[in-house]
Amino acid sequence: MMRDVTLVFDLDGTLIDTAPDLIRATNHVLASHGIEPLAPERLRPEISFGARHMIAAGLQHRGIAYSEDELNRMFGSFIDYYETNIAVESRPFDGLQEALEACVEAGARLAVCTNKRESLSRQLLGELGLLGLFSALAGRDTFPVFKPHPDHLLGTIRLANGDPARAVMVGDSEVDIATAKAAHIPVIGVTFGYTHIPVTKLAPDAVIDGYGEFRTALDRVLPRLA
Repeated sequence: MMRDVTLVFDLDGTLIDTAPDLIRATNHVLASHGIEPLAPERLRPEISFGARHMIAAGLQHRGIAYSEDELNRMFGSFIDYYETNIAVESRPFDGLQEALEACVEAGARLAVCTNKRESLSRQLLGELGLLGLFSALAGRDTFPVFKPHPDHLLGTIRLANGDPARAVMVGDSEVDIATAKAAHIPVIGVTFGYTHIPVTKLAPDAVIDGYGEFRTALDRVLPRLA
């Protein structure tokens, strides 16, 4: 049933638990500007909206006004720090690699569709030894548009030489669910990611609490494909 199916995954909060390194980088930037760092639980729900949003949320939480130029400079500092500390504590979620390898062996192709920069995404997956499992990777800067625009997802599928009619999205946030629905692609939500809203309330086609449940979720979704 998985022959010629393209499985497209979000990255942060779906494939990899990147929260520790993203939060550390955000707090590093805040501290370098004399701003008190934030507790991880305050920043974690902001991750799915990107690093600029995390920095802005930190500033807003501390009641600090900022200009776009100031935010741009802080974002540049974030990237400089994060590039050299991208996989200090970031790790694949439990059971991920086994689940992905089983899908490849069953004939599926894998792809990543993320709002993280493409170069950073490749670096992260490369350092964790997972990049070779994926036929395609599209970041925020790969196409003229990015999630939740449906063409980000559809373009990723085509990069992987897949067919949108034979594709499934996997993600953790409202951005991922909205993207999949806009592209008319079935979507599996994961409950262990970085969302403000419980993923079950976003009405994905299936939900998993861990990658040990992934094949069962696929078995529910795959019969809907062409």
